[in-house]
Amino acid sequence: MTVAKRVCKQEADAPFLFFNLRPDKSDFERDVIEGLSQECKTLPPKYFYDVKGSLLFEQICDTEEYYVTRTERRLLETVANEIAELAGPASTVIEYGSGACVKVRTLLDALDRPYAYVAIDLSEEQLLSAAHAIAGDYPNLQVTALCADFVSPFELPQGVALGTGIRLGFFPGSTIGNLTPSEAYRFLDGARRLLAPHGALVVGIDLKKNVDILNAAYNDAAGITASFNRNILERMKRELGASVDVEAFEHHAFYHAEKSRIEMHLRAKEDVAILVGDRRFELKAGDTIHTENSYKHDLSEFATLAERAGFVARAAWTDPNRFFAVLYLSANRAA
Repeated sequence: MTVAKRVCKQEADAPFLFFNLRPDKSDFERDVIEGLSQECKTLPPKYFYDVKGSLLFEQICDTEEYYVTRTERRLLETVANEIAELAGPASTVIEYGSGACVKVRTLLDALDRPYAYVAIDLSEEQLLSAAHAIAGDYPNLQVTALCADFVSPFELPQGVALGTGIRLGFFPGSTIGNLTPSEAYRFLDGARRLLAPHGALVVGIDLKKNVDILNAAYNDAAGITASFNRNILERMKRELGASVDVEAFEHHAFYHAEKSRIEMHLRAKEDVAILVGDRRFELKAGDTIHTENSYKHDLSEFATLAERAGFVARAAWTDPNRFFAVLYLSANRAA
């Protein structure tokens, strides 16, 4: 894949580098056709996050039911200084799935003279806006915006500024819960290779808890999560010219206890067909398209998974309710 590079400036005192490794339209179309061709139809959740989807997710984070974001923010505020002590000075912070770059500010404010920040996200528009804001608010920080699918293996492009301290990966929001156990292992293995030999990863994980709390978090009363879920169909219409009656689908999310995960689906309310290019996919009333998983973890089991991928769990913190955990994992094993 070709790497396009350009320097972006909002103001003269707020420059940052931008590298575009974003999958192109053909990748989106290919993934949609592949997912809808399966007997149990799927759509990749990474395609939730266009401009509209990113804005909807920010609204989800503010709902009363969605405890995840506010719990993690409070926890990060509590433990940021401890993370800074472990990380040391002049670090390069590499954030996977940076979104609006909100939580990383707590980390940057606590770190000892952080040298550089690399924001990685698939939503180019939100990435550029957030990088502008970070570069403007942290004038001594070398900022890079990397538009990429961070779940797939990648290397930092040449020219990315790196400090003399460690590479400190940051993966908040329990986004790792969207990955299956095997995908989570591959991600951790790739992150360890990128951060080693002396780097670390700060990762947030959502813990197992009362089923009613979990189900409510993904079925907010205002229906924002439902709109977020259906937006992937809207995106298919906008970008692929797909023919689909979005209103023929309803949001369906539930906790699957055996697999320890929330599953999100789009369920057909009636017989319906989706046309993508020259392909036609038919669904009967009640059929679903599986759009996302959100695994809920046991703290010790996750630490074991991370250790299998080459990390050493140096510290772990939880909120008083044990809803959420933040771990500091040292990437001590060389690639």
